[in-house]
Amino acid sequence: MDFLKMKLEKLPRIGMKYGAILKKLNIETVEDFLLHFPFRYEDYSERVLIENLQEGETATVMGEVVQSKLVRTWKKKMMITECFVSDETGTVRAVWFNQPYVSDSLTAGKGVRLAGKISQDAKGMFFSNPAWELSSRTPTNTGRLVPIYPETEGLTSKWIRWQMQNMIKYADALVDPIPENILKGLHLPILSEAVKSLHFPKTLKEFELAQKRFAFQQMFLVQLATQRVKISWDKQNAVSIAFNETLTKYFVESLPFTLTDAQRKAAFQILKDLEKPLPMNRLLNGDVGSGKTIVAAMASLSAINAGFQVSIMAPTEVLAKQHFESISKIFSKQDITVGLLTNSYHLINKSEFRISNFESNLNDECLKIKTLKIQSKFKIQNSKLSAEKKEDISRKKLLSELVSGNINIVIGTHALIQKDIKFKNLALIIIDEQHRFGVAQRAFLQQQIADINDGLPGKIPHLLTMTATPIPRTLTLAFFGNLDISVLDEMPKNRKPILTEIILPSKRKDVYDFVRKEISKGHQAFIIFPLVEESEKLTELKAATQEHTRLSREIFPDLKLGLLHGKLKAGEKEQVMADFKDKKYDILVATSVVEVGIDIPNATVIMIEDTERFGLSQLHQFRGRVGRSDKQSYCFLFTGSKTVKAKSRLSAMEKTSSGFAIAEEDLKLRGPGEFLGTRQSGLPDIAMEHLSNVKLIEIAHDYAEQTLQNSPDLKDYPLLQKELNKFQQNIHLE
Repeated sequence: MDFLKMKLEKLPRIGMKYGAILKKLNIETVEDFLLHFPFRYEDYSERVLIENLQEGETATVMGEVVQSKLVRTWKKKMMITECFVSDETGTVRAVWFNQPYVSDSLTAGKGVRLAGKISQDAKGMFFSNPAWELSSRTPTNTGRLVPIYPETEGLTSKWIRWQMQNMIKYADALVDPIPENILKGLHLPILSEAVKSLHFPKTLKEFELAQKRFAFQQMFLVQLATQRVKISWDKQNAVSIAFNETLTKYFVESLPFTLTDAQRKAAFQILKDLEKPLPMNRLLNGDVGSGKTIVAAMASLSAINAGFQVSIMAPTEVLAKQHFESISKIFSKQDITVGLLTNSYHLINKSEFRISNFESNLNDECLKIKTLKIQSKFKIQNSKLSAEKKEDISRKKLLSELVSGNINIVIGTHALIQKDIKFKNLALIIIDEQHRFGVAQRAFLQQQIADINDGLPGKIPHLLTMTATPIPRTLTLAFFGNLDISVLDEMPKNRKPILTEIILPSKRKDVYDFVRKEISKGHQAFIIFPLVEESEKLTELKAATQEHTRLSREIFPDLKLGLLHGKLKAGEKEQVMADFKDKKYDILVATSVVEVGIDIPNATVIMIEDTERFGLSQLHQFRGRVGRSDKQSYCFLFTGSKTVKAKSRLSAMEKTSSGFAIAEEDLKLRGPGEFLGTRQSGLPDIAMEHLSNVKLIEIAHDYAEQTLQNSPDLKDYPLLQKELNKFQQNIHLE
């Protein structure tokens, strides 16, 4: 029988009781238990003589129990175990609270190891609640690097360590999925040795090497997963959409603003991708306000001019409707019909006045350009005729318009890739991630997109993904190996930098006065709070609902304040946002739900409370809610924290408005697990800790590439194939 597959609840030392608790941590078999790794270590490796103990240090002593007694305190009715241990240099006291069984175990004459932090009181040096074990036992809880594990109620690290001591010998039966030649080439230990070293490392170097091995393994699997998606994607066919330089030039010249060089470069990369018969798979990575929408519009125009349809997907109904409004406005003077399809909306937007062709069929290129200029002039003269005509139609009618090809662009949520939706000839899909979609859905979406009923047999649509979260280079390397990337790292010329300032409590009234002054100019403001209502754990934070009431009554009684939070229904959120945009509110009090997608050009001030509770990247996303016009905008960061660390961290927001610079700083300060959100990435802690190791990621990328060149389907590496399947199933890194 394979002992590794044995259910833990069947083992006598564990049984049903602990088996049920372990199940909460997704640990069901011996193998699962062996692969449940510590997240940190207490260094009790150095034995110290009792006479050399110093207050505040962490140490291990070894000696003999001289006396052990149990004392009950009269006031608190608490049981205190007091034990005196001597070595050849002196005696030290150890104290445990409410652990009477310790007194029964540590009787006079027994040899013992104590490990923990040294405290001092009127009676002298003492250990408070130290780890202990009899000195006759193999060091497990003292006298070594002691592993500390992720725990749950009813399960301590000490219990896990005792069990692990008994089970660690079965690590030899673990089969290594990583090919031997790769491990040898990198001088990394085999799986069984690495597992032993992570649980019970003899030295710090041994632990670091084992950790590096698992970091490589997990990153190697990530790279295999993303590169296989890319290989599969590249085998598909797509329609080739010719790059119409004249049309693109005309469209850009007709815009009421000048494109940035970054926008021009990104648009050119995308338009050249669309020319290929292979499906594009590109990520447009741009900062808040960098102009991703207009780049997406240029790609859409190219596809529509070639006679094809475009679909734009957003993560929420609110953002889908916002895209519908902005895309309709961009194309209001073109012969383009825009549809909106969500659970709440079935809209169509047409221009009542149209010029049906951008190009004449004449062969003379000069005459074409001349014709375009005349058309452009004619459009301006007749702009009043170009009023948008929105129609609210049934879902069935909208689907009929889609399949007939009457709708050129359809915008919606991921409801757009449901089975009953059919297109006439869908050639381009644009997914607006807006910081909401992590690494988890990408290949899943690609698979759905490959299967979509696009009306083009044997072809799949080109795919453009957009994100408003600037992604540092290491994360790009780690997670986006299957994508080509275009970066918008330049802001439009008419945008003024948002003036950002850290505000201490003493300056609060000054900011309130400043907000009132801005509103008197006809502008609007945001006030952001991290919570919806008070919680027991975070009672010091101001809840948005309570503060909305306070601000309305005490600070701004003469102004109109709206309230937006995550507990509102989608329709209610939509209404609050619409009312704020229509200037029915002067100030919007909101929780972090406002981080994404509200476009209010008239808002010039954002106040963010309890900023130490947010990451820098999230603060930057909040800041991006203002500064969306040519008006000077302001961001005030409120903090009650007086620590140097908090002020130093927030000062990055004062120094730069570059989302990419802030993202790099955030990655350094909080680590990739916090930056990405571990739930979003799904990666184990060991891989997350090593995401800043660019060299390791590059090595994993190269080995994955070589491995797939040798065996694209991994048939030559069955163990690796099995591990990859398990990895993708557990991690959901699609």
